[in-house]
Amino acid sequence: MARRAGSADLPLHGGRVPRWLGERMTRLGAVMSQAIVHHYGRDELLRRLAHPFWFQSFGAVMGMDWHSSGITTSVIGALKRGLAPLEKELGVHVCGGRGRHSRETPRELGEVGERVGFDGAALAQASRLVAKVDSAAVQDGFELYLHGFIVADDGKWVVVQQGMNGALKQARRYHWLSEGLKSFVEEPHAAIDGPGQGEVVNLTDRRAAASRKGQVELLASIGPDGIARELSALEARVVRRVAVQPLLPHLVMPAHHDVRPGNLLERRLHATLAAAADRGPADFAELLMTPGVGARTVRSLAMVAEVVHGAPYRFTDPARFSLAHGGKDGHPFPVPLSVYDETIRVLKSAVEKAKLGRDEELAALKRLDDQARRLERRARGPSLDEFLAEERRLSHAYGGRTVFGHTEPEGPPAGRMPLRRRGGA
Repeated sequence: MARRAGSADLPLHGGRVPRWLGERMTRLGAVMSQAIVHHYGRDELLRRLAHPFWFQSFGAVMGMDWHSSGITTSVIGALKRGLAPLEKELGVHVCGGRGRHSRETPRELGEVGERVGFDGAALAQASRLVAKVDSAAVQDGFELYLHGFIVADDGKWVVVQQGMNGALKQARRYHWLSEGLKSFVEEPHAAIDGPGQGEVVNLTDRRAAASRKGQVELLASIGPDGIARELSALEARVVRRVAVQPLLPHLVMPAHHDVRPGNLLERRLHATLAAAADRGPADFAELLMTPGVGARTVRSLAMVAEVVHGAPYRFTDPARFSLAHGGKDGHPFPVPLSVYDETIRVLKSAVEKAKLGRDEELAALKRLDDQARRLERRARGPSLDEFLAEERRLSHAYGGRTVFGHTEPEGPPAGRMPLRRRGGA
């Protein structure tokens, strides 16, 4: 049986990702994927994409709205654009997408199969089955509108697809992982992200085996017309099965846009800040020899490093990762473009050198994550409100931008001098 990873409630958001953010998400998503494959292998990248908490954190660190359904669309799109030029290097291919792009998945899988040698027709059939299960076998009120199929050269795959319930203004994300998958129709999901809706029809529950068998036998014995007659006779009786997943972690994404203290674990934030202050001067000025990298960029790199290296339990508060590069809607603060670009540059440099056997820079990033975990119990730092106030005050200096435009310069409060930044961002 495939691993189950949990569930999450996602507010349904509209709108589009602006080009200035989409291009950066493409570059950051690609280089983070390279780093994960370099350190842990291709299978681990697929496992992480099938983990709903990690997936949400991945989108948040890219600058997307930390709590919204839009993370799913934007992350799949960014990976499709960013990994396409790297498919020969990584052996990972992203097919499908939102709307009409989802319907192109079987064709794209066939083309990839011809290039790399796996059975594209079989995977196209798997794609159709996955979509049918989540739209018909699991009838939970959510209509699918996005289907992303990520497949490796060896035929292993992960599916991330999402449905919407317009009346409730909510979205549900479904995760599938081929590793350990024994059946498409009996408990196949790696995870289902979305709000609990009470009683739903879930024919993938193992307890529904008799029902599935009975439906096949009924169709064979009396045909579609006979089923219609039986249904008319039973129209006053509605049989529902409850989808019970009592042991799964449940991530609740609130409707409010701002990041509040209850949305993250402040001790982990303090540990990240302390690790950046401790490791930054040694690793990034001396080892990496990038004098333009300042303390603010090191903080973002520490959060990126955690997404690359962190254990699953560390992604229970995805909102924390929005503190790396903010959000396009201005929450928790405007996207600091100079910091974002410097983060990409440093990470790309580290990955390119690692390809040549020089792992010093990637190792320095891992030390940031290691140090944060060591400091977590004893680190102290500003409150979240103080941290966000400082980020917003300095937003203009970092090239802060939202979908509404660039932030305006803000003078320091009376009696206070602006913070001086070492080196650039």
